[in-house]
Amino acid sequence: MTRRLSLRASTLVLCTALATSPALPAYGSGIDSVRPQAETASLFDDEAGGNADADDPAIWRNPADPGRSLVIATAKQGGLRAYDLDARQVQSIPAPAGPSADDKPGRFNNVDLVRGLRLGGVRTDVAVVSDRGNDRLRIYRIDRDKPGGPLTDVTDPGARPVFSADQAEINEQATAYGLATWTDRATGRSYALVSQRNRTRIALLELLPAPTGTVGYRQVRTLDLPSSFRLPSGAAWTPCAEPDELPQVEGMVVDPADGTLYAGQEDVGIWRIDAGLSGTPTLIDKVREYGVPGTYDEQTEECAPGADPGFGGTRLTADVEGLTLVEESDGDGYLLASSQGDNTFVAYDRERDEDNEYENAFRIAAASDTLDGAEVCDGAAALNAPLGNRYPNGLLVVQDGQETPADGDREATGFTFVDLGEVLDVID
Repeated sequence: MTRRLSLRASTLVLCTALATSPALPAYGSGIDSVRPQAETASLFDDEAGGNADADDPAIWRNPADPGRSLVIATAKQGGLRAYDLDARQVQSIPAPAGPSADDKPGRFNNVDLVRGLRLGGVRTDVAVVSDRGNDRLRIYRIDRDKPGGPLTDVTDPGARPVFSADQAEINEQATAYGLATWTDRATGRSYALVSQRNRTRIALLELLPAPTGTVGYRQVRTLDLPSSFRLPSGAAWTPCAEPDELPQVEGMVVDPADGTLYAGQEDVGIWRIDAGLSGTPTLIDKVREYGVPGTYDEQTEECAPGADPGFGGTRLTADVEGLTLVEESDGDGYLLASSQGDNTFVAYDRERDEDNEYENAFRIAAASDTLDGAEVCDGAAALNAPLGNRYPNGLLVVQDGQETPADGDREATGFTFVDLGEVLDVID
């Protein structure tokens, strides 16, 4: 979720809490920068812009012609976009409307890919999207050379809500939010792990291709992460938020090698969980604001922070947002996390045997007056594979929550493309 300080009370407490926390380095101080190669056209979250708000990307590699690969990205109420490697839009798909004018409209939040799903007897790559507005998953077949655009909706029309019992609950919007896909190598079955907005719940959904060529899903199980935490002092701590809101998860990614889910609980830190949602979750890193008390003021709709007890981490500044993996052929690689509060990205060792130790951090800085960096980043996707002449060392795509230059008072967002080789040079 992009954090605009005027809109979300929980962000206000986290940002304000920095004033009472141990001093942080100045923006970018001591942290290396990488420069983007391209960025998409700005999206505007207003009526004139189609209420489009960039959120989360995924990278699809075209095996027949890697230089013609795609970035598939969500734009919330603005639907789904497909871009080529020059960051030019090649397709725009609107989010579906609600059942009636009085119901919430579709709102595409996160996207991930499943490769080789058997669809109509043919192995097919699909994009899976969380529709927060309608509390459903939507599935799109990917065909790079299809007339009219590479994405085709193949969602089972009978697909049920993920978390809600009826439309009244859907309209409350405690709905499908963050998303990561996973194919179990032992069984060949494909799944989506979906988090619930304003709750701590994660659901495991099995994807079910039908003979008709559509894809549905069924819930296998759920897991609830903690919403309250016992501090070393013995005190209990719950992140401050608006009434009836719990510390939610959005950024998620699964390591396909061992079926490990990494989930970013925005105001808390990064969890390591078995992708089958079994076993006990492990908190591998905490945000700096972990343990800072806050009191919600209903009149100001803000949280007033107390003194920092010093139990937080040292690398992540809330919110923890986009998580992505950089896979290497020898099993090495990195888990990357967007540290939204200080506009940096934090890299951890991919290997669980190394306890996902911290490796380095970097930021994405402006390359020119017209090609800016990335701030308050929501979603991120990395692919460590050659993508033609443009990205022979792979690609990192991140959401830019403060696209510049701005168009007057309009808030602009977009997606920024970075040479992954440059990122790996900085991490190493």
